[in-house]
Amino acid sequence: MASSETDIVLLSESEHQIQLRRAVLAATIGTAIEWYDFFLYSTVTGLVFAKLFFPRSDPLVGTLEAFAIYAVGFVARPVGAAIFGHYGDRIGRKSTLIATLLVMGLATFAVALVPTYASVGVWGAVILTILRFIQGVGVGGEWGGSVLLSMEWARSNHSRGFIASWPQFGVPCGLFLANLAVLAFSQMSGEDFLAWGWRVPFLLSLLLVAVGLYIRLGILETPIFTRLVAERRIERTPILEVIKKQPKAIVLSAFARMAEQAPFYIFTAFIFSYGTGTLHVSRDFLLTAVLVASVLSFVSIPLFGHLSDRIGRKTMYLIGAVVTGVFGFIYFGMVNTGVTWIIFFAIVLSLVPHDMMYGPQAALIAESFTGRLRYSGSSLGYQLASVIAGGPAPLIATWLFGTYHTPYAIAIYIACCAVISIIATALMTDYTGKDISREYELAA
Repeated sequence: MASSETDIVLLSESEHQIQLRRAVLAATIGTAIEWYDFFLYSTVTGLVFAKLFFPRSDPLVGTLEAFAIYAVGFVARPVGAAIFGHYGDRIGRKSTLIATLLVMGLATFAVALVPTYASVGVWGAVILTILRFIQGVGVGGEWGGSVLLSMEWARSNHSRGFIASWPQFGVPCGLFLANLAVLAFSQMSGEDFLAWGWRVPFLLSLLLVAVGLYIRLGILETPIFTRLVAERRIERTPILEVIKKQPKAIVLSAFARMAEQAPFYIFTAFIFSYGTGTLHVSRDFLLTAVLVASVLSFVSIPLFGHLSDRIGRKTMYLIGAVVTGVFGFIYFGMVNTGVTWIIFFAIVLSLVPHDMMYGPQAALIAESFTGRLRYSGSSLGYQLASVIAGGPAPLIATWLFGTYHTPYAIAIYIACCAVISIIATALMTDYTGKDISREYELAA
């Protein structure tokens, strides 16, 4: 270990830049693959799972049951954050990220093999729930490692927002690939797609995992972690330590994500059941609109990450939260016109307010934690939002619409999430431009 640490410390500027590019590439591609797996499940849930695994339920009840299983993956994400956060702060970012990729990829592949209600009755839904939980565990450990793999290779204190935004870039990439795969196979007849066509995109995840592993095996550990090892500053129980020493940062990180998490899954998952069932637009139309929205995010996420390096992490994030709170009303006003091009435009624009927060979010959260606890703390704070916002969002949106019969009830829910995020973000410390390569003192 000592020789490798010395090698990293003595890297020339050109060699360091090569490693930085490799780390960013590995984090971004690996994250894209992980999110392809996760979003694939999200997309298919709104389209076919209610019909295949809950065929005897009322359509609304079946949709609620399908989204309940969908939410299990979010409940599992803090579990994954705790497990992989521990090892990420103990044995390193790189090794842990290889494990998360394998866990997520194999669970997604297995979803393709799950028998439906017609074959095994309720056991199909049970197996689906277990696999969804495993998916959540894998993605729960992925985010923290991929962000740190990029951010901890950055030498400049004034570019971390931009560099850390690239693993976030993996989200629209995964969303694009998942929707593209479903769109391609949904060209089959309705019966064939329901019978077996939806399974093929899940099977393809195994090929993507192989690509991700090849890339991640070729990178070095981050300089900050190797320095922690050299200085013997590795914690025995990092999860317990970060809960004890930085509980405020964990809680604020989770609540700061409310305005980003809940609307995102309403705009990318709930819209499929709402669009086909209430707006009566085609599945392919919705898939195409979300595809275009994800392409726009290819530009907006790194752009807003870059802007956060210029105007400050908190400032950029607060602007995004305010815009999101207002946009929910605009969004449902547009889609409820029933005019095809307006619906399309609303869906395409829906991720821009989200990206105003998601671009700077990685650096905002990761910078809040000291190096020896950073994987555990940032992962836990980030993934706790999955339980309180991301997972329940489509379920809450479905219930709100079913109860009040107006989508503006959902817009009010989005606005409430925005208010919570604004308060939490205002209470966070902004480390934009500050040196995080050395350990900073923690309040007891």
